[in-house]
Amino acid sequence: MEWKSKKLSGAALEACRESRVAVFAGSFDPFTVGHFDLVKRAAGMFDSLIVVVAQNANKKNMFDAETRKALVEAAVSGIPNVKVAVHSGLTVDFMKSVGARYLVRGIRNASDLDAEQAVAWNNKVLFDDVETVLLLSAQEHLVVSSSLVRELLKCGASKNYAEQKAILSKFVPKNMVSMLLKEFRKVI
Repeated sequence: MEWKSKKLSGAALEACRESRVAVFAGSFDPFTVGHFDLVKRAAGMFDSLIVVVAQNANKKNMFDAETRKALVEAAVSGIPNVKVAVHSGLTVDFMKSVGARYLVRGIRNASDLDAEQAVAWNNKVLFDDVETVLLLSAQEHLVVSSSLVRELLKCGASKNYAEQKAILSKFVPKNMVSMLLKEFRKVI
């Protein structure tokens, strides 16, 4: 099911405010087991969670936004209250358009905390109703990152398919490994 972003008003907006709608935004280039863990945990805290694949013209992504969205959808397909959307622009603008008040962010270390604190304060200036919810990364995911996965993809070209799948399944959700390898072969 595709999430259509549109401006809500009146009773529809109020109904969303009464439910606990959260957004988890990122570039997800690609989505990792760390991201998936945060999504599972946040989905249990909120009525609805929208994973927003952010488009940033200033960032050079390995995968285009629609591919990243499809990968995230494959990863989260078993979580019924999670939807996936693509958005370019300010996350708080997307949140306003769908009636979300909670922004979920993950933190792995003190540097992440400092950066997320500054972003949370700025988001509050832009959208007074926003509440940022910081979730600590699980210990086993502290060193997992999208950049690591991209490096594994780039360096794994000489490995056989089964070996690549086995290695990648430690860093990305297992149900998206085959799709990730297929999409990677399109960009190399």
